[in-house]
Amino acid sequence: MRFLGMVLAVLFMATPARAQVVLSFYSHDLGSTFPHAFVTLKGKTDDGRAIDTNFGFTAKSVTPAILLGSVGGKVETSKADYVASSDRQFAVRLSDLQYDAVMAVVERWRVLPGKSYNLNRRNCIHFVGEIAQTAGLRVVFEKELLKKPKSFLLSLVSLNPWLKGS
Repeated sequence: MRFLGMVLAVLFMATPARAQVVLSFYSHDLGSTFPHAFVTLKGKTDDGRAIDTNFGFTAKSVTPAILLGSVGGKVETSKADYVASSDRQFAVRLSDLQYDAVMAVVERWRVLPGKSYNLNRRNCIHFVGEIAQTAGLRVVFEKELLKKPKSFLLSLVSLNPWLKGS
């Protein structure tokens, strides 16, 4: 028995730990603060980078103009109290390659030129939906859900049943 214990201990020491980043999807009830759908990333990459951040996409200035058409958009990192007051809908674990791909999506949205935010065609739901696709989830952008962050995220759970309870 003692020999088996020593063998197992050596094997576990020789095997590097699989560091992973957890990607969580959040919704925030509609109101005057934005974004209403966003993601958090927490954990550690295999090369030891500590990750603890969040991203959402919103209008640069929330005015009635967002109801009329396209306006300037921005990727935003929310404060901890905003995240804490939001509803986590589900989470997935990312490999380092998936994490890097998600960060590439965030960067692509960060540098969108001109009037990049459109309530009907490029809003916070489109942003988190693309991140979900990048993480390997099945996503359908149903028109009736594109202004309903919580309902949209719950639809992803329906499309990806293994997410239930995550």
